[in-house]
Amino acid sequence: MVNNNISSVGTDWEDFRKEFFTPEENAASDLRVAIIGEIIKARQEKGISQKKLEELSGVKQPVIARMENGTTSPQIETVLKVLVPLGKTLAVVPIKK
Repeated sequence: MVNNNISSVGTDWEDFRKEFFTPEENAASDLRVAIIGEIIKARQEKGISQKKLEELSGVKQPVIARMENGTTSPQIETVLKVLVPLGKTLAVVPIKK
């Protein structure tokens, strides 16, 4: 039996996200992507390898690699440890609407 209500052809990622995830889940995902993107950018701008960041932060290189490629969702303590040697921190600010 064919379900005519579901079609993967022509469906883009944003449509899929809106249909299958809550706005809160999408916002959390976007925030994780933004934080990890900033970590990668800061590390590259400083010319620091993942191995060097391990030495500076105490976070093992494989953990850093998994954070950067999105295969893990790091704990806040891990993110903070990685940010410090990059000269960064997290800030809680109002959400722009």
